[in-house]
Amino acid sequence: MKVLLFVNGWVGWQVARWLARQDAEVVGLVLHPAGRRRYGREIEAAFPDVPRLDGAALRTPEARAAVEALQPVMGLSIYFGYLFEPALISCFPRGLVNLHPGLLPYNRGAYPNVWSLVDQTPAGVTLHQIDAGIDTGPVLAQRPVPTHPTDTGATLYARLEQAAVRLFQASWPALEAGTLVPKPQPAEAGTYHARRDVKALDEIDLDATYTGRDLLNRLRARTFPPHRGAFIREGGQKIYLRLHLDAVPDTPNPDAP
Repeated sequence: MKVLLFVNGWVGWQVARWLARQDAEVVGLVLHPAGRRRYGREIEAAFPDVPRLDGAALRTPEARAAVEALQPVMGLSIYFGYLFEPALISCFPRGLVNLHPGLLPYNRGAYPNVWSLVDQTPAGVTLHQIDAGIDTGPVLAQRPVPTHPTDTGATLYARLEQAAVRLFQASWPALEAGTLVPKPQPAEAGTYHARRDVKALDEIDLDATYTGRDLLNRLRARTFPPHRGAFIREGGQKIYLRLHLDAVPDTPNPDAP
């Protein structure tokens, strides 16, 4: 089966490298432009001899013609940051499949790791078909990922990455064979957040009232070194906050009065 990879990031690299080891017939790589590309050299090294296409130019007629010329049967979107128009989706007889770091229908869109902590919604990873919406296509496979009281945005993100790779590896034989049964997502359920929504979390108003739980969840969700994350304004400056969480057994102290 001829596959076109739309790929970026560490997960994209792991999937590309794993597919190369499976002798998958990857006919091309669609990559982010240089300024947005992560693990680009490693991804290219997995398939050094296939054509490269620019992910930022997918909406052009030339890009669609280039995709059609490769005659892919399926497209795989692995942590790819650009949306697909229906005209491009139609180029794939067996559709476009996306690996999403959220447990759909929860946390469609951007930064599922942040919103699972802030909204206290289930976390996980999902393999789904791409349709005209954003992360609204039928689900092919899923794997929940537990959240812990000590999680930050960074630690949850890392576990979601690991789970995404494992889900893809476990699902690939059935995906390649066409035996995964797509299950429609419930139309009225779930959550969605755009990229810009996360900015509203960052400023902590010192004169506002928060529950302890809500404030803690915002702070830990936005703790993702080296990114600055949440901040307060004091004395004409921004003061950035980074949360450190330790778990200690809650046992009685025999020496306490």
